[in-house]
Formats: sequence, structure tokens, C-alpha cells
Amino acid sequence: MKDTVLTGVQQIMIGSRCNSFESALSTLQSIKSAGYDGIELNDFMIKPTPFIVRLLTKFAGMPTGNGGKLDWKKLISESGLKVISLHSYLNSIEENPEAVAKEAMSFGTDTVVITGMYRFDYGNASEVKKLAERLNKAGEALLPYGVKLLYHNHNVELQKVSEEKTALDFIAMNTDPRYVNFELDTYWLADGGADVTALVKKLSDRMVMWHINDRGCRKQGPFITPILKEDAAELGTGNMALGSILETVQEAAKVKAIVLETHKNWIDNDPIKSLTLSAQWFKKNKLSPTLQ
Repeated sequence: MKDTVLTGVQQIMIGSRCNSFESALSTLQSIKSAGYDGIELNDFMIKPTPFIVRLLTKFAGMPTGNGGKLDWKKLISESGLKVISLHSYLNSIEENPEAVAKEAMSFGTDTVVITGMYRFDYGNASEVKKLAERLNKAGEALLPYGVKLLYHNHNVELQKVSEEKTALDFIAMNTDPRYVNFELDTYWLADGGADVTALVKKLSDRMVMWHINDRGCRKQGPFITPILKEDAAELGTGNMALGSILETVQEAAKVKAIVLETHKNWIDNDPIKSLTLSAQWFKKNKLSPTLQ
């Protein structure tokens, strides 16, 4: 990882702090002041968000807020942040790849990311192969516009589709690196019990972006039970081997951006305090604002 690497924050972290232009701008400026280079936008948060999407994301601990009515191009311009990538939907690309590509480019990014499918059987090899075919076609459709497609994992891709292979293995095996690469989320890999560094090495230069988070528990004792529930934690405050993962990423991957994403369990229930504290880990590891 010798080229310049951007550091950023996923927009889902700040949804509840972006209900007006003024509050959104102040929030983005706080991200910039903390030392991050950019932000990763979600297309469902930069336009009016359907009620069902707001409900589902809130239930998952990811409130979108009411920022969909704001002028995000103006907000980004005035904040001084770069747009690292745009999260979209596979069916949106399939229906109109030109529109998705142009929306990404209008924010100055050449990268579109999609996440895992809803109501989908990741344990069915045939269905996962069909998904890989769809991903290939979507990535190929974006390519004429100079836009790249990345797939973002959660833990569901660790479902076994054979005795030896997971859904993530199948997706990687059955997609063409010319059309599809990966935004690897190491938190969800660790959550699913995977060998994170082994997967980073396996994907190698197909790991183009890194979604980073830590995992731990900040409850104070004495404890009623010896089994504690762990959750998202600020970088460097949890139990994930982030230093070792970073070393592996630097050796094996060609990551162009590292994006922080936590959904909840923020210190003082404050996403800005949380991302500011996590920024110290980036600085400690000479990842802020850029790594050479």
C-alpha cells in the first residue's frame, strides 16, 4: 500500500446530525477538523428517503435522519471533504447504469459500492453464482463511464455454500476483477468468526477499500454474568487486532481508502465524539490525513 490512501467516514454515522443544512455542514466540518479526508455517501441519504428504508435502518441502529432534502453537493463543497465513494443498489445499476455512474461522478468519485442483498439465501451456491453474474454485468455496465464497482460484505457472506467455501469465496471466484472488486469490512468478518488477515491476503489487490471498526465492551463491573455482549467500539479501544490487520493490508492489498463506520454504541452516544476519538488511531498509525 504505497500510494496515497484517503481516510473517511461513512455517512450512516452522521444521519441523526444532518437534519438541517447548518447542522449537516457543522457535522461535516467536524469530520474534516478531526483529520479525515472525506466521506462515503449513500444515495438513499442524499435524496428523500422512503419511510420503509428509514424504518429498517433505524431498527438496525443506523438512523438516516432527514438529510435527504439537503443540497449535498453544496455541503461537500463548503466542508472541504472529498467524496470517497457512493453506495448504491444493484437493481439501480441494472435499471440505469448511466444514471448511477453520473450521480457518482457529479460528486467527484469514480467508485460505486453495493452491499449485501436483502431476503437472499447466501447459503445457496446456485443463487450466489447468479448474484456473481449480476455483479459482473453491473460492473461491466459502469465501466464505459470510468466508474468502478465494489462489493461490501457483512457477516452473511460467511455462510457456507459448500464444505470448504463461503458465499464470499464464491463471489470472489465468480466475479471478474475487471468489473468487480471489494470494499472489505473487517468488523463483520471478525463478527462472523473468520480469519481476517487470511481473507485480506486471499483477496489481495481486489481489496480496494477497507471499512474499519473495532469491537469491544465498555460496561463497568462487577458483572452479573461472565458472558458480555460486545459491540462496536472506537478504534483502538476494543479487542480487534487492528494493528496486525493494518500490516497485512499494507503488505497484501492495494487499498485506496479506509472508511470508518460505526452504527451505535458511541461514546456518550455521540457520533462526533466517537469518530474524533477514532481519528487518534489513524494519526497514531500515520494514516491521517494520508499515508505514503
